[in-house]
Amino acid sequence: MMASVFLGFIGAGMVLCLLRMIKGPTAADRAVALDTVTTVTTSLLILLGFSLRRYIYLDVSLVYALLMFIGSVAIARFLERGF
Repeated sequence: MMASVFLGFIGAGMVLCLLRMIKGPTAADRAVALDTVTTVTTSLLILLGFSLRRYIYLDVSLVYALLMFIGSVAIARFLERGF
């Protein structure tokens, strides 16, 4: 019961972040929204791995977080300097 309520709130937050990513007035707003969505996705993968006792999800979430961090740094450098 409570898990479905929490998942509903997390889903609503992700929808709002996706809307900000689509309609963001600046590129920095879009980058922050993308970073927020990837953080929430990583935490959901970790929770899924622990709840299902499938620890491969933890490895997947670690690789996903690392790749998204590198992508966020690349986006920040691009926004700061351009090409």
